[in-house]
Amino acid sequence: MYELKVEGMSCGHCVNAVTKSVQAVDSAAKVEVDLATQKVRVMSSAKLDDIKSAVSEAGYPVLQSSAS
Repeated sequence: MYELKVEGMSCGHCVNAVTKSVQAVDSAAKVEVDLATQKVRVMSSAKLDDIKSAVSEAGYPVLQSSAS
């Protein structure tokens, strides 16, 4: 599981955009977005760097990330 701190998310459209960007890398990924904390939790077998790149390319900069 990965946890990302993502900047710029403020609405349902943002949640959908981030979710779709992650699922473009791994269609089986489970994505949970918390707008209040700006955290995104991802359960995926994809590489963390690939997920971070996809989210950033969607227009939402990744400030921090961790894997557990």
